[in-house]
Amino acid sequence: MARVEVGVVAKAHGVRGEVVVVSHDPASTALDGVAVVYVGGTRHDVTRARPINGAYLLQLAAVTDRDVAGRLRGAIVEVDRDQLDLDDDEVLLVDLVGCRCALVDGTPWGEIVAVELGAQDRLIIHHGGVERQLPVVDAFIAGIDMEARVVTVTPPDGLPEDPVP
Repeated sequence: MARVEVGVVAKAHGVRGEVVVVSHDPASTALDGVAVVYVGGTRHDVTRARPINGAYLLQLAAVTDRDVAGRLRGAIVEVDRDQLDLDDDEVLLVDLVGCRCALVDGTPWGEIVAVELGAQDRLIIHHGGVERQLPVVDAFIAGIDMEARVVTVTPPDGLPEDPVP
């Protein structure tokens, strides 16, 4: 089953082994009501999840004290894709990998080879020997056609182009 990375364990919380998970998308509700998460690749049953200040507190069944929870700091948190409640018009960034990019006039602009998550998520686009990093913001993404696997973009002037590593 496919998994989707949703965040990272920031720290332990309290003495009973809860962990604070910072989501890659602060507006995400991906951890609402999930029964299972994968922390650092290990499956964990979730006994409780609640949002706090742009993050989530998770109580994991097998994590019962602060020391164990503390050792999870920095671990990637994933969920099974089928646990996500996506609307028909919603797309996960990971789904864009492999899509072709085109300008609004139809000019080919490369292929999305990766998504770099961070303070500013970016699409990594290769076109010939050129690599472009396009910030994922509404102003630069004009449309997404998942059936055709095409992302229409309106890149800003002066976007750096580097040789493909």
